[in-house]
Amino acid sequence: MPENIEPNIKQLSSTIVHETPYMRLRHDEIQRMDGSRGLYSYVEKPDFALIIPMENDGFHLIEQYRYPIGRRSIEFPQGTLPNLATVDPEQLARIELRQETGLSSESMRHLGHLYCAAGLTAQGFDVFLATGLSHGEPELEAEEQDLRHQWFSRKEVNEMICSGVIVDDSTLAAYTLLMLNEQV
Repeated sequence: MPENIEPNIKQLSSTIVHETPYMRLRHDEIQRMDGSRGLYSYVEKPDFALIIPMENDGFHLIEQYRYPIGRRSIEFPQGTLPNLATVDPEQLARIELRQETGLSSESMRHLGHLYCAAGLTAQGFDVFLATGLSHGEPELEAEEQDLRHQWFSRKEVNEMICSGVIVDDSTLAAYTLLMLNEQV
């Protein structure tokens, strides 16, 4: 286990160079262990919730266009609130599940907290297993108007991972957490 020790890099100053309702880009002047100085740029975003909606030994996944990679992506429902707002992780998970799929969950089990792109952002995410699902209508945001929601069997999910159809790192990490939790 990594220890919490003194940081190897000291922050000398920090400047927000760009901000939107969903993220901030920072440039920090830093000093390294050897005394040399440099600039570290990174993205600030609130932690997000990722939900694994499981039903009938399969999963509800969403598919949407992801602008930065220029393609559609199949993944577990996930997201944050606008305006860099934060709420309790389970509350966020319930909001995102309902908005993206129309599903509500009787049981929401926390599987763990992970970080994505640790060299680029401090953003992490909480993974929840949602079971006891009730179906309703999604409440999509403007950016999600092309979002599709579909149930897949566990076998289909495994095949999509192995064939490179599912490539979202957060989805793959969350699925690994689920499989490890199932072995305990």
